[in-house]
Amino acid sequence: MMLPISLEFFPPKTPEGSDKLRAARQQLYALKPEFCSVTYGAGGSTHTGTFNTVSEILAEGVDAASHFSCIGATRAKVCDQLAQLRAMGVKRLVALRGDLPSGYGSGGEFQYASDLVAYIREECGSDFRIEVACYPEVHPQAKSPRADLDAFVTKVKAGADAGITQYFYNADAYFRFVDEVRKLGVDVPVVPGIMPITNSSQLLRFSDSCGAEVPRWIRLRLQSFGDDSASIKAFGLDVVSALCEQLQRGGAPGLHFYTMNQAGPTLAVAQRLAR
Repeated sequence: MMLPISLEFFPPKTPEGSDKLRAARQQLYALKPEFCSVTYGAGGSTHTGTFNTVSEILAEGVDAASHFSCIGATRAKVCDQLAQLRAMGVKRLVALRGDLPSGYGSGGEFQYASDLVAYIREECGSDFRIEVACYPEVHPQAKSPRADLDAFVTKVKAGADAGITQYFYNADAYFRFVDEVRKLGVDVPVVPGIMPITNSSQLLRFSDSCGAEVPRWIRLRLQSFGDDSASIKAFGLDVVSALCEQLQRGGAPGLHFYTMNQAGPTLAVAQRLAR
């Protein structure tokens, strides 16, 4: 039996992008996702697009979670946006520290995601289910692996209901992370984030910037395919399907797919898992 699935989208920037995403969502709804999350730009720069996309997903009859970042934000602004989301019928948030737009100083009344989680709980009680980010291979800005674990524990103690991980391709990193947070008293679900592999150079560049490790054997195989996109996709499907099977066997509570607003790659993995 397949694990519960959730899906992540980003808000489109053009009318064509919106149409493509609507079509992709309709295909992906065949997987009966538990919820769909929508990302939030640096400093909340896409929040209007985020809220609009969340609203569309809710209108399509699917539970939607808005990403919600706090860096550079004031309490008053956060309070207004929470009221807006509540009025829209949103019941889930992915609470993040977020990134500042380039050229900005730090600013804002929240330093960490844990501050945001605590504030949401203080203002809204249990109105929202709150997921937070976690990093099996250590956040690139963490002072140490232990400091990174402690940051996740602090978010849970502040009121988070579950964690969603950065994507990874080494299941051992995920299982070790879960074991370590369990020893620190955290018992909330830790859902692995899954990034289908469809493009070699884009994946390697993005992984280097966000601290996700692409194992050497995968990196070298991808590079050996050059521009042969069919081979990259076939190899990527094998790698990601095997990873999901390993996570399923090891007791992961679900799978959260980073869809990149495309239906095909996630559907292909799900079909392979359903065999």
